[in-house]
Amino acid sequence: MKSPARFFYEFTESIRIAWAQIRANKTRSVLTALGVIIGIVAVTLMGAAISGIDRGFENSLAMLGNDIFYVEKWPWFGAEDWWNYINRPSIKITDAEKLNRIIEDTPNSLLEVAVPRAGRGCSVKYGDGRVDGIFAFGTSADYARITNVDYSEGRLFNEVEANSGRAVCVLGFTVAEALFPHDSSLGHTVIVDGHPCQVIGVFAKQGEFLGLFSFDSQLVMPINAFTKMFGSRRGAQLQVKMKDILQMSAAKDQLIGAMRRVRGQLPGERDNFTVNEQQAFKAQLDPARFAIFAAGLIVTSLSLFVGAIGIMNITFVSVKERTKEIGTRKAIGARRRTILLQFLIEAVSICLIGGTVGMGVAYSLFLGIHTQMPSFPAEFSPGLVFVGMLVSVATGIASGIVPAWGASRLDPVVALRYE
Repeated sequence: MKSPARFFYEFTESIRIAWAQIRANKTRSVLTALGVIIGIVAVTLMGAAISGIDRGFENSLAMLGNDIFYVEKWPWFGAEDWWNYINRPSIKITDAEKLNRIIEDTPNSLLEVAVPRAGRGCSVKYGDGRVDGIFAFGTSADYARITNVDYSEGRLFNEVEANSGRAVCVLGFTVAEALFPHDSSLGHTVIVDGHPCQVIGVFAKQGEFLGLFSFDSQLVMPINAFTKMFGSRRGAQLQVKMKDILQMSAAKDQLIGAMRRVRGQLPGERDNFTVNEQQAFKAQLDPARFAIFAAGLIVTSLSLFVGAIGIMNITFVSVKERTKEIGTRKAIGARRRTILLQFLIEAVSICLIGGTVGMGVAYSLFLGIHTQMPSFPAEFSPGLVFVGMLVSVATGIASGIVPAWGASRLDPVVALRYE
């Protein structure tokens, strides 16, 4: 018999023998597979959680805009020396106009536009309905140039409405849904902390930022209307869009220089403003992501290790129980690789059964968690199924190779005399 044909025969025969042994020892096989099932459930759920957290993290950072700088009084992180920041003058709404003039007058500027933004918490009422904890902010009509948010209905205010300070607003999806559950909100007048404001648009559903802030619980209005309603003494923020993200560092340097001119700072003076960017969040949260990944890796590794020990133990027992059978097979011409393949396939088969059941249990748990907590960051992807089954096979090979190798090395004479 030619070598490939012989190997195929040995392989199929080993599968038949392995499955016959599993059927003959159903209870033992199920209990052995239980460790693998638990390990695969842990691997799959942890993988789904980590994948979801990564996707949610990236989506949240995308909401900030990777081509947007945020000019503010305070840095987002690393302000332990707060005394160096507390006496800084606040960012003014008028700083945006000055900065835009500098951008327009700068040949080949790397910056596109500066948009002012001032905000505060408020409540919004319509009829008998009321929604609290809403973040209202005022901005300019150029807000449309720095964001790609969609609208479920209506539009953003235009230049005329913004400059005249007309009391119009765009509602977040959750706000509109709460106040107008069965009707369009367009054209209706809502009360924002006692001030009437006509609804001209509703943002499409956007989601949450890292589970901390919902972009759907906000209200946007012209900044001149905002200052009429709530005053102009509160500090503002400037959102500055760059033209080319590949030149982020140069664009940031250009923005710092332009802002120093806006603020009238002399050479040698320390900046009295901070330019924040989404990379600050990434730098702060990357260690937390790594810690979650490391903890998940340790938990899943321990689970799989316990399962692998169970597989190895039962394979050793199986070798001991069938020592005479091994001796008989070797005496009539069975090769070492045939014996090795037989026990290795038996170990892998148990792991595959455990892996398949484990994937089913994990997916059921995933659906249950997703149903009860839709906002929980988890993602069950086809790639995760592939990895889970690959881990099952790897566990079977790793745990079965030692006892299978021992079985293949048995002396047939000694094996036949084994009691």
